[in-house]
Amino acid sequence: MLYGRSTELAALDELTAGAREGRSGALVLRGEAGIGKTALLDRTAQSASASGMRVLRVTGVEPEADLAFGGLVQLLWPVQDRLDGLPEPQADALRAVLGATRPPTRDRFLTGLAVLTLLADLAEQGPLLCLVDDAQWLDQATSDALLFAARRLAAEQVAMVFATRDEGFAAPGLTELRPSRLDTGDAVSLLADLGLPPALRDQVIAESAGNPLALIEFGAARRDDPGSFTPVTVADRVLSSYRTQIAALPEKTRLALLFAAAEGRGDLPLQMKAARTLGVGLEDLEDAERAGLIQVTESTVVFRHPLIGTAAYQGAVLARRIAVHQALADAADDPDCRARHLPLATTSPDDEVASELVAAAERAADRSAYAAASLLHQQAARLTPDRRAQVRRLTDAATCALNAGHAGQARDLAEQAERSSPEPEDLARLAPVRAAVMFESGERREAAVLLLRTHAAGPGLGPAILRTGATYGWFAGDADSVREAAERLASLGEADPMVEGMAHLVDDDYARGLPLLERAVAAGQDGSDAARTRALHSAILLGDDAAAMELAAAEVARCRAQGLIGALPQALHLLAERQVLAGAHRDAEASVAEAVEIARDTGLRERVAWLGGVPARIAAIEGDERRCRDLVRDVPDVGRVAGESALSLLELARGDYEAALGRLETAAGPGPQRHMAMAMATVADQVEAAVRLGQSGRAERPMRAFEAWARAGRQPWALAVAHRCRALVDGREEDYREAVRLHGQGRRPFERARTALLYGEWLRRARRRSEARDTLRSALEDFEGLRAVPWAERARAELRAAGDATTSAKATAENVLDRLTPQELQVVRLAADGNSSREIAAQLFLSRRTVEHHLYKAYPKLGVGSRRELARLNLV
Repeated sequence: MLYGRSTELAALDELTAGAREGRSGALVLRGEAGIGKTALLDRTAQSASASGMRVLRVTGVEPEADLAFGGLVQLLWPVQDRLDGLPEPQADALRAVLGATRPPTRDRFLTGLAVLTLLADLAEQGPLLCLVDDAQWLDQATSDALLFAARRLAAEQVAMVFATRDEGFAAPGLTELRPSRLDTGDAVSLLADLGLPPALRDQVIAESAGNPLALIEFGAARRDDPGSFTPVTVADRVLSSYRTQIAALPEKTRLALLFAAAEGRGDLPLQMKAARTLGVGLEDLEDAERAGLIQVTESTVVFRHPLIGTAAYQGAVLARRIAVHQALADAADDPDCRARHLPLATTSPDDEVASELVAAAERAADRSAYAAASLLHQQAARLTPDRRAQVRRLTDAATCALNAGHAGQARDLAEQAERSSPEPEDLARLAPVRAAVMFESGERREAAVLLLRTHAAGPGLGPAILRTGATYGWFAGDADSVREAAERLASLGEADPMVEGMAHLVDDDYARGLPLLERAVAAGQDGSDAARTRALHSAILLGDDAAAMELAAAEVARCRAQGLIGALPQALHLLAERQVLAGAHRDAEASVAEAVEIARDTGLRERVAWLGGVPARIAAIEGDERRCRDLVRDVPDVGRVAGESALSLLELARGDYEAALGRLETAAGPGPQRHMAMAMATVADQVEAAVRLGQSGRAERPMRAFEAWARAGRQPWALAVAHRCRALVDGREEDYREAVRLHGQGRRPFERARTALLYGEWLRRARRRSEARDTLRSALEDFEGLRAVPWAERARAELRAAGDATTSAKATAENVLDRLTPQELQVVRLAADGNSSREIAAQLFLSRRTVEHHLYKAYPKLGVGSRRELARLNLV
């Protein structure tokens, strides 16, 4: 009987009932030790099993908190026979976790995707409940994997419950439930079977402060010893109670309990193998088992409550703990298990032990368990007698911490390593980590300078550090860093056309810079992953929409195929920007929605904010001012040009030209970023705002730069916009005509429509009303297709002024695709292309059931009933 838990039980019952009905979900039970979380999990497991649900369960163990994937092994060991049914990259990731193979896992989030797929596959046979107790003690790799799966549950018939202490195990995005303390009535009911006199009962209730475990333990203690004294806090009182019980046991029993607490996983054979070296046997557990402190089966030892294990461990003297950990290390067959105990058994530098820890760290990193690898490298550094080797291991620890997403920890470790060694070679190895942390923290120029200074001191580092330095310098607006990186690469015989091209751009030498970027694009089409990445960024700088779209789509496809979940949000971001330029707003929103969801699920908070620049641009085009301003508010400084561009477009559309021009003049600023394609594209807005104000001179300088950039790059859309700008300033019709002609070869419908609108205005003012009407109708058609409401209104107003009395505001014709959510749109397109549900799930990092759930919801919206009918629709 659980007293005072009706609210919590109702929430848990609702969760499991939802899973049985096909609605997945996850819940976090958070509260202090002893508040009853485990009891709630036990009751939920019993109820679920009785209803036919399969139950998987794992309990975090404090000694294993730093053992890579220790919790996940415990959870998935009973179902490892199901791995063969997973997509190969996911199956390999879980095989590595379970120790069947050790292939390197390239992305630390791939394991989470594999867990999601495996749980969904298991749920195909019936609803599934996953229970995680003491989640605050899960290793980081397990936590990341389980939380990734939990956040992406939808229609898989899976319920997940995490029980955790108040501290630790941050789980943003999941519903939390905090079990309350018991009131007096429930406390009395709980104590009823103990037979306490009223005075003692009231005293126990007061001391326990409504904590159920404290009520039970204090009640039993006071019944057996009415004069017993307990410390002040509830946690200390409970621990003290357990220490008292343990202290009353025979010495060998206390030692056997210490082995169980130090080993942590409940592996009875390992514990007994180690314990025999200190003269302890299985029979020495009997007294503890009779006292109800542990439960022993043929192969496991489980403490009745984790605090009992804590009391057994903390109550032992240091020498005993060291001896026990050494015995466990010597008895372990698994090298990772041995590596967990060795640092706890070693009190002075020992290079042999440090080398074993480094090997364990490398194995953890191969499985993408970077947080565990970082700790192992730190432990190895502590036990390393040679100072230079110690610094190398601290550097490796910092690198792993950065890969785990712990930038602050990486910074601390790098600084510790730097203080330990003034050697140039050591500092050079540290520089990439320190620079990456600085860049992520907003110190972009300092990061670039550090890498270039480091390379100057140790030129044997290779070209990669210079390329990174050039990139940091570019985003920092530090022209000197970009030039210096290009010069050094050339002096090494490693001239990089992208870096060299960027160096010419910062000197406004477009005629030399853009052809080099074209070379980088061509070289990357069939090159390495790194070359293709450079090609993509070169195409963006060139304004080569066709190449950039193709390369961005290929990068997204590569991330999907290889399970590079952590890299996918950035790839989708770049693709979404290209989709906006192509007028594919719904596609861009779908890309951003997926990127935001993955970035949130993987803790990439700054990427979530940065992604807001894309829908902000769409909202600006469509005239949704409130949404645009809300989105821009969160865009970080590095995305300032995109944010200011969106806001200025809003102001331009409503005729606030001074505000638009002032904003763009401020946003453009000096430095390399002014040459980015987004910044170059805003020149047209500057020119239009300046001309409308009668101050065209304010835009003359950026316009000349844009014209030079457009001529050197030879992109039709850019040349068209350049002619439009010149036509606005000089009023020559031949420029308008050439702009219209070039737009016929381009890929930017919004710019094409703006050119047609301005040319139509010019024709109307020239009293060529018939020609004006034809041109303005073309603009209106494009604007309506883009849902660019304020711009469409301008086109209609011009049409009416040109004598088109039939033109009036009308509702935009509905596209059936607009009825779909972004994720439904992605799913139906892939399904229409002939992909199976499992193939779609693998590409979108979802489960098969979730894919079919989206199809089920999409079919009636589209007026179809099957995949065959779906294939007949125009889904462009």
